[in-house]
Amino acid sequence: MSSLSIPGRVALITGGARGIGFATAAELVRRGARVALLDRDGEACEQAASTLPQESVLALGGDVTDAGAMQRAVAATVERFGGLDIVVANAGVALPAMTFRRTPSEQFERVLDVNLTGVYRTVAAALGPVTERRGQIVVISSVYAFSNGMGEAPYAMSKAAVEQFGRALRAEMTPFGVGVTVAYFGFIDTDMVKGALDHDPLAEELLGTLPAPLRRRLRPSQAGEALAEAIERRRPRVIRPRRWIALSLARGVTEPILDAAIVRTERVQRVLRAIDERGPR
Repeated sequence: MSSLSIPGRVALITGGARGIGFATAAELVRRGARVALLDRDGEACEQAASTLPQESVLALGGDVTDAGAMQRAVAATVERFGGLDIVVANAGVALPAMTFRRTPSEQFERVLDVNLTGVYRTVAAALGPVTERRGQIVVISSVYAFSNGMGEAPYAMSKAAVEQFGRALRAEMTPFGVGVTVAYFGFIDTDMVKGALDHDPLAEELLGTLPAPLRRRLRPSQAGEALAEAIERRRPRVIRPRRWIALSLARGVTEPILDAAIVRTERVQRVLRAIDERGPR
């Protein structure tokens, strides 16, 4: 599939008020695209949009858990810019570290509703216009798609499912000239990551069981640049930080080895027991 020239293209990005979503929007605008930002926090979305060239940006309030809101967002984008070429299903949430048996059901289901069903609703609403213009679909998975999700089961579940959705969609949309990118990010220095991991000694200790290079965080701007390049080149996948690529490629070998090590390692089990004992957060 040929590359996608960015100048003049129109993108819709969910979770666009901050973090990876806004960084991607800023980079696409810098490359000549026009962008609609959608976020549940409409005021924050307006503030973020005000920092970009006004002729190139549209701010929309909306929740990806609402199918009607997503359809209205797509319609507003097409009305403002005349079409839609790129959709980035980026909106996501994470919980503080909790074991499955201690996670309240409403919190568990909320993560799945935003991170998984929200991606489906976003793509479903945008699929028609994007197909008309032989554009690009981007879904945001995570390195948790091929890492053990201990302490973050609903997040890991959602991201593994998003990966499979993206892979299937890529195969199905190729005959129509539509590209699909699955993005796998490690630890990016966003509000979501800070809220889930920072200021929690047990989460920090659990994270500390990973090798130091895998814990290193990237700036949102680095993730945004990687996504813009992947869109332009119609790459089927993008993994950042790059150091996670080897684990992705070797997952069939490394996953059972690492899972067995987690079960046998006293330090990991001690932290997981402490997380379980403290209960919901």
